Amino acid sequence: MHNVQETENLKFDAEVGKVLNIVIHSLYTNKDIFLRELISNASDACDKLSYESQLNPNLLDSSDELKITISANKDKNELYITDNGIGMNRQDLIDNLGTIASSGTQKFLDAIKNSKDLSQTVELIGKFGVGFYSSFVVASEVIVESRKAGEEESWIWKSKGDGEYSISKLDDQIPRGTKITLVMRPEENEFLDKFRVENIVTTYSDHINFPVEFVNEEGKSEKLNSKAAIWTKPKNGVTQEEYNDFFRGVAHVGGEPWMILHNKNEGAIEYTNLLYVPSIKPFDLFHPDRRCSVKLYVNKVFITEDNVQIIPQYLRFLKGVVDSPDLPLNISREALQNNRVVEQIRKSLTKRVISELGKKAKENLEEYTKFWTNFGAVLKEGLCEAMPTDEREALLSICRFHSTSDDKLVSIDDYINRMKPEQEHIYYLTGNSLDSVKNSPQLEGFVSKGLEVLLFVDPVDDFWTSVIYEYKDQKFKSVTRADVDLEKFSSEKKDEENKSDEEKSKENTDSILEYFTKVLGSSVKSVKISKKLTDSPVCLAVDEGAMDLRMERFLREQKQLNYRTPKVLEINTKHPVIKSIIKSHAENGENPTLEDMIHLLFYQACIVEGEEMDDASLFAKRLNNLLGKIVI
Repeated sequence: MHNVQETENLKFDAEVGKVLNIVIHSLYTNKDIFLRELISNASDACDKLSYESQLNPNLLDSSDELKITISANKDKNELYITDNGIGMNRQDLIDNLGTIASSGTQKFLDAIKNSKDLSQTVELIGKFGVGFYSSFVVASEVIVESRKAGEEESWIWKSKGDGEYSISKLDDQIPRGTKITLVMRPEENEFLDKFRVENIVTTYSDHINFPVEFVNEEGKSEKLNSKAAIWTKPKNGVTQEEYNDFFRGVAHVGGEPWMILHNKNEGAIEYTNLLYVPSIKPFDLFHPDRRCSVKLYVNKVFITEDNVQIIPQYLRFLKGVVDSPDLPLNISREALQNNRVVEQIRKSLTKRVISELGKKAKENLEEYTKFWTNFGAVLKEGLCEAMPTDEREALLSICRFHSTSDDKLVSIDDYINRMKPEQEHIYYLTGNSLDSVKNSPQLEGFVSKGLEVLLFVDPVDDFWTSVIYEYKDQKFKSVTRADVDLEKFSSEKKDEENKSDEEKSKENTDSILEYFTKVLGSSVKSVKISKKLTDSPVCLAVDEGAMDLRMERFLREQKQLNYRTPKVLEINTKHPVIKSIIKSHAENGENPTLEDMIHLLFYQACIVEGEEMDDASLFAKRLNNLLGKIVI
């Protein structure tokens, strides 16, 4: 134990007295953070000395390795964190540890900011302050012994976190740097265990610039941190092998990265990102509890990857790190969620990722299709979020869809470029699978007239199409809408041929529409002549503005809707079955056989669209009635 001269008792700043209790009992919900903060401060001290030695070489010997050492004494219930960095004198201890609002590092940077050449090479160093006081979360008393580089005097600072602290001058000189002694609370002795300390260091401080060593009671030293922060290097200084190795460490999925985004943003907000798009889809990509897997760092010190949305949820397939010196290291992860800087970084990152994906899509559609197959459904979740029109259009522009006119995935821009001159809408059809939508009777008229239809087969498509109505002034329209009219796309010759036929059959069709409506009653909203069916006799449709067929069904299945709205039944008067019904009704009037046929046609339309029937036994009965009348 060192001998001390006269002890000077001081009170914390008024702000410290008010804040300290909050820091100890409320601000930090994760106790591991105290060690992260102290290691970060020690790293800053080493950074400072390294920089100061450029101006004054006498401060640091070339053979002197800057490092951080952790040790424990279980008998005394004490934990020690030591660094051989810049150290502190009496005034530094008062300024840095006696006032939360003060930042020794900030003053240091202010002093050198006019030295342009050197300041450009110095990374922004983290702040002393609130972070130091997280020590009192686990310690009943904190003792700081320190000697500043280039000075002879050594000092000791003590506090029990009760509003006061003491400073004394040591009689004997201690090594340059700072040693922090934490007298641990009895219930916190787990932090004296080497493996507990190692876990915290590798989790939060694995990428700092200096070695972090643990010295056991026998004096044996072991380095705890190991990984280089490759994101801090320039792109041309990182090999593909290094990128791949780091990817395997942060992604926890197989394969190689499909895309690597390594950038340093130096605008109003400074940050570095090293992000990966995996080539393999994680098994839990759509798990309800799945969270983003991008780690947030502040000056190479890990903060979180759980509680802060540094990327939007619809980009949760991204892996990697984001490191920003503009974020406060000495604040809890919970408080970061609503931080303005986090919001700006998220917005900037999102824009960059969307832009890079767009470039990939244009460069190599085959490769982009692999990405889209893995993560397209996730990316489209972003279309359901509230965002400015330009951002939504940028996101939509990188989406790819199946189409009736191309075996390859197409963009909406491709679709618009191929639209017919008289075409006013972007037509689409949603369904459960590609095979089912390709065989849908809803497409018959579009295919026959050469009109392209986009095929949406992911569950998320039902949601974004209910909130997005246009793209670049072109309106979306589901082919299941009852007001779809394809007659304007017919040739003039066919129009003339059909006009006389329609005039002749108008009386009969009006009569049959009334009969269908009478037979089906409240099961349908209305019965109309279809202007899109060619091969099928009937189909279901909904009026413009009504809820889509699949969306309504989804809400019923999720118990969010307890009723079913009647649909429009469209009939194809050119189909042999409908023609037979029209003829029989005109010649013989109403009869039970025609009623059975009309009901069965309605059931058929329901089955094709996946709509449930009210009474399956009644369906079977009507079907058997007709089968019994077939003469073999």
